[in-house]
Amino acid sequence: MTKGPAVQKMFDDIAPNYDLMNRVMTMGQDQGWRRFVVKKAGDPGSGRVLDLATGTGDIAALMEKQYPGGHHLGADFSLNMLREARKRFADQLIEWQASDANNLPYKDNSFESVTFGYLLRNVDDSLVVLQEIYRVLKPGGRGVCLDTTPPAKNILYPFIRFYFRFGIPLLGRFIASDEAAYSYLTGSTMGFHKADELASIFEEAGFTGVEYKNFMMGTIGIHWGQK
Repeated sequence: MTKGPAVQKMFDDIAPNYDLMNRVMTMGQDQGWRRFVVKKAGDPGSGRVLDLATGTGDIAALMEKQYPGGHHLGADFSLNMLREARKRFADQLIEWQASDANNLPYKDNSFESVTFGYLLRNVDDSLVVLQEIYRVLKPGGRGVCLDTTPPAKNILYPFIRFYFRFGIPLLGRFIASDEAAYSYLTGSTMGFHKADELASIFEEAGFTGVEYKNFMMGTIGIHWGQK
């Protein structure tokens, strides 16, 4: 059974409170990570850029503000997320589209960069999605990924695990009225690729110069690589 339909419904349901939950459960650090993604994506000049799994549009909006000369596209398979993005950033020159990361509706060699936040932990096969992203990038283009990573089993591990298992779902209940969705999201973090494993999958998909940086006590990773 594929994750797609259930994940799509979940994100449709939590869209109205998604931004507030992100701010609260990351203690306000999430926008800094997105700015780092934009920096690693680089200036597209007048070329096309894609923010995949755009959600409510934060990375796409930061890209458009930083590099207004490009043609900016935000894509997601959750229509409710896209509606929120359109409302939030109606004054910015961003094109919003429904799109499935497993089968992107774009030609080969279309984009100067593809950014994607919290996408890979929600798909069935990270390699398939990374190969699709690689396909639509122009030669020399960059893919930049923001996602969660399982915490290392060090002295902080019991506290981080407690926060993931109980704290975030509790916040989900009170802020988003959806404890189950945030239980899934934290569970998907614990079962996701470690940062070095994900770097290897980037390389398997064809990317070169793959690097990554961890944030928030090792629970967030930003990976980037070039076609």
